[in-house]
Amino acid sequence: MTGRQARGQARMDQILTAAAEAFAESGYEAVSTNAIAARAGISPGSLYQFFANKDDIAHALAERYARALSEAHGAAFDGADLAAVPLDELIAVITGPLVEFNLDHRGFKALFARPDLPPSLTAAVAPLHAALLGRVTALLAARSPGRPEADVERTATVAIQLVRAMMPLIAAADGAHRDALVGELRAVLHGYLEPVLR
Repeated sequence: MTGRQARGQARMDQILTAAAEAFAESGYEAVSTNAIAARAGISPGSLYQFFANKDDIAHALAERYARALSEAHGAAFDGADLAAVPLDELIAVITGPLVEFNLDHRGFKALFARPDLPPSLTAAVAPLHAALLGRVTALLAARSPGRPEADVERTATVAIQLVRAMMPLIAAADGAHRDALVGELRAVLHGYLEPVLR
């Protein structure tokens, strides 16, 4: 990468970081490209050299989050034989990295983990959701051989929605309260999955 390319990449990263912070604070709809530029410490004209509009920025953020979420999923799902570990341990191994991801990427929820996703962002987030659903479905299928595929996928979808519903509460909490909420999430998942996977 040449010096000019490196500077350009650094400027793009600066814009994306500013956009993620602004979206996390104010929501996607309320944030303008001018506000993003101001937060990044650049002129709107400089922003438009890299991104055509706010949707373009959101799609670039989706790609950034996809890489980071893939790493979190890898930390959660790869390595040990998760089909054989006790259920409580399995739930802890899966939820730990996902909680950390949401704490480290607060703009993610504002953009892609919301029920009223704008149509312009649906395509950007679809690969993220599909990858997570595929991983969880495969894991549950390994733990409950013989169950119909449609049933396993439905169970995976519900489990993911439980995590998604609790994540804003967990991300907004601090210290012992956050730990308690993570414990509650794990208890809910155990209560839901244990009879299904028995």
